[in-house]
Amino acid sequence: MDKLIQYFERALMPFASRLAAQKHLQAIRDGIVLTSPLIIIGSFFLIIASLPIPNYPEFMASIFGDQWRNKLIYPVFVTFDIMGLVASIGIAYRLAEKYKVDALSAASVSLVSFLLVTPLNTMFTPEGATAAVEVGGVIPMALMGSRGLFVAMVFAIISVEIFRYIIQKDIVIKMPEGVPPAVSKSFVALFPAFVVVVVVWLIRLVMENTSFESVHNIISTLLGVPLTMLGSSLIGSIIAVLLIHLLWSCGLHGANLVGAVMSPIWLMLMDQNRVAFQADPNGQLPNVVTAQFFDLWIYIGGSGTTLALVVAMFFWAKSAQLKSLGRLSIGPGVFNINEPVIFGMPIVMNPILIIPFILTPIVLVIVTYFAMETGLVARPSGVSVPWTTPMLFSGYLATGGKISGLVLQAVNFLIAFLIYYPFFRLWDNQKLKEERAAENTQTPPVSV
Repeated sequence: MDKLIQYFERALMPFASRLAAQKHLQAIRDGIVLTSPLIIIGSFFLIIASLPIPNYPEFMASIFGDQWRNKLIYPVFVTFDIMGLVASIGIAYRLAEKYKVDALSAASVSLVSFLLVTPLNTMFTPEGATAAVEVGGVIPMALMGSRGLFVAMVFAIISVEIFRYIIQKDIVIKMPEGVPPAVSKSFVALFPAFVVVVVVWLIRLVMENTSFESVHNIISTLLGVPLTMLGSSLIGSIIAVLLIHLLWSCGLHGANLVGAVMSPIWLMLMDQNRVAFQADPNGQLPNVVTAQFFDLWIYIGGSGTTLALVVAMFFWAKSAQLKSLGRLSIGPGVFNINEPVIFGMPIVMNPILIIPFILTPIVLVIVTYFAMETGLVARPSGVSVPWTTPMLFSGYLATGGKISGLVLQAVNFLIAFLIYYPFFRLWDNQKLKEERAAENTQTPPVSV
């Protein structure tokens, strides 16, 4: 086992360290976080509109009218359905910060680029007409949300790279001294922004003359479809979880590193479920694997499903070290925060505890996937329950108020406990022996 850990350290650490420092992946990870508060707000209204209470729709209709549900989900449309738009701003802003150029200007240019490559024409059938007509200048909301997320990511990076290159080469319009800084910054950004717009405009013109017809179609086909197939599959989920926990085992934040690549895919899959759930709360949802699949059913207590380990320490630890750690970690663990355990026990570089730390989430991915795929348990409804929501509450809310989501979390916790317990007992006994040996070697006090 020691040799295996040393091998992983030699093989993974250099690559993972470079990956962790990669500007574009960091910007994608940090920029997409900007969408999280909005999605959670939209999820709140979606939950209220779909409460699984008998006669609830009739009760609401009697007070607010037949259109109560449509009006209640207005905030859903302006939160979920602008996910790509917000991401284009957030990713560009974070990437520009890393290049130390004007982040606000770069974010605005990224937004313009995203809208420029988006077809602004749509077909509309006026009332009483027999045929649809094309209406120009209409922003298609369908492409502003999760469907446009990949395009937003790609063109945020492209626009910032062009923008910062021109500024760093000092090919800018400089204003004389005495001009207010805000005005001076806007003129510095003028020429780089013009170049970005021209380049993106030319890209759109070229794409319109291909069989793909738009940038959205080509990115969705060449990038989105393969990644979505991988990210939504059982094998892809196992690979992602394995990589996350191998990286954690070496002391690197595996969830952030892998999430920078996979989070956009899982968010898109989550939004597909949200659209289906919004249309029919009792219908079949398209995806098993979403962001909530991992956050709420696999990472109970944090990466590695460590809440089971914390509970074992809290109630059954014999060594003073693990008793103290259990009391310290139980509070954060309930809210799915487990750095005290990972670095305090430690799990990092620990040959004994790395085994259940990696094995447990892989087993839970398989159990959870088949439980949802076969219909025994309701799939995630697309409601974005915060990852810090305690177990049981989160499972109930994330499945649209289905008891099966809660039950599966309890089953997963029990499975995790059974896997962790023998390794916990082994580590606890080792610590207990170390403590007793330390007590025996202490010099007794000299009596006077």
